[in-house]
Amino acid sequence: MTTNQSENATARSVDTGWHLEAFFDGECPLCVREVRMLERLDTRRRIRWTDIAAPDFEAAAHGKTQEELLDAMHARLPDGSWVVGVEVFRRLYAAVGFGPLVAITRLPGLSHVLDLGYRLFARNRLRLTGRCRDGACELPAATR
Repeated sequence: MTTNQSENATARSVDTGWHLEAFFDGECPLCVREVRMLERLDTRRRIRWTDIAAPDFEAAAHGKTQEELLDAMHARLPDGSWVVGVEVFRRLYAAVGFGPLVAITRLPGLSHVLDLGYRLFARNRLRLTGRCRDGACELPAATR
């Protein structure tokens, strides 16, 4: 093995940097449960979590609006690019070792069903997670 090959192998085996920064709604009970589960599975600490409901969170500092981040799951890659929706979940689960399962979700047909299902959930998540008040499913103005 050459010196460069040895250095590359060492760099790969010591990879402790995050691979994905996931932006989640810390006021969503379902979201928080899933984040906690993924945190337990993320033994290599590849995922960085950012709670968009935290009082000190500023969406503009990330080049997004609060509404954009609340409308669909977002994640940022180390190179600064963004992924949205079901693709975020694919990358989260791949980061914790479920790559073979993630590959199945990319199959034609199943991929479309998952995308549609996620869009329906995202539109109705306040109602589905018990966050509607007095029949209204709007986010409070303070969180926007």
